[in-house]
Amino acid sequence: MSPWYALECLWQGDETVVQTGLSHQQLSPPWQMFLLGDGSPTRHLQLLTGQNIVVDLIDMVPVGSDPQGSPPQLLSLPAPWTRRQVWLQTAAGECLAYAASWWEAQRVDSYLPDRHLPIWASLATLRTELYRDIQGIYYGHQPQLGEKFGAPGPFWGRHYLFWHQGQPLTLIYEVFSPHLQAYLGPQ
Repeated sequence: MSPWYALECLWQGDETVVQTGLSHQQLSPPWQMFLLGDGSPTRHLQLLTGQNIVVDLIDMVPVGSDPQGSPPQLLSLPAPWTRRQVWLQTAAGECLAYAASWWEAQRVDSYLPDRHLPIWASLATLRTELYRDIQGIYYGHQPQLGEKFGAPGPFWGRHYLFWHQGQPLTLIYEVFSPHLQAYLGPQ
């Protein structure tokens, strides 16, 4: 089983920081809107770049009940889990984000029938009503992400739960390429 790419944090903030925001010296307003907003990052990437965003599936594997260093909110999902890892990139091949998500193994196929679609596209097709509950924000390094993004970092990331019908549906961990500065301005 391949590892997932958690940031080696230089700084991290919890749900309180997510609610109050960061100082503009720490993170610019456009980046805060992107990272701390509750909209679909894949849809936002499409709007920012003017290109279709494609999913490059790294893997989708059963991980049992081993949280593998994931954020603690994973424990709110019934085990066993399936972990999905993807690169989000433009149709031209520019990698803009990495995402890992954990799903209840027995339910994942009903929500992600096509594993190569972005999560928001699958859930929109199913007309699934969701609440994105951002739980943490991160700033740090990760060597494999640096290689894929073509930049040494540090990188901004976050994790959140999707809630559906009052129950947690999936835990998602995302890290964004500094190349987004071309669209969002300086961090």
